Amino acid sequence: MITYESRVRASGFAAISSQDLIRLMNQGALVLDIRKPEDFAAGHVNGAKQLPSDQILTAGDNFKRFKEKPVVVYDESGSLAAAAVRQLNQQGFTKAFSLRGGFAGWRAEQLPVTKAA
Repeated sequence: MITYESRVRASGFAAISSQDLIRLMNQGALVLDIRKPEDFAAGHVNGAKQLPSDQILTAGDNFKRFKEKPVVVYDESGSLAAAAVRQLNQQGFTKAFSLRGGFAGWRAEQLPVTKAA
């Protein structure tokens, strides 16, 4: 685990598996869905907060209390989330991760999806 943490810090960001996301969610991680609101409404990871991708630049102001806690970002495929994690790192978030494979990977593993009420 120490080696993993060192590698994460050295690379500046890391993609985590769906199982890792579930573990972090059970520990109170903030989960951010940066897809479009209509995609979020159609289905998302339970407990995720929808955040337009252009607002990631101000996440440091909006989510200050999570700077030292796990934050996991996902989009549809995982490509935009990696850039969002780099932005979060620059804003002082020390435990920011992206979901490997994005929401498409989550669905492919047939994990639970919640729809907006």
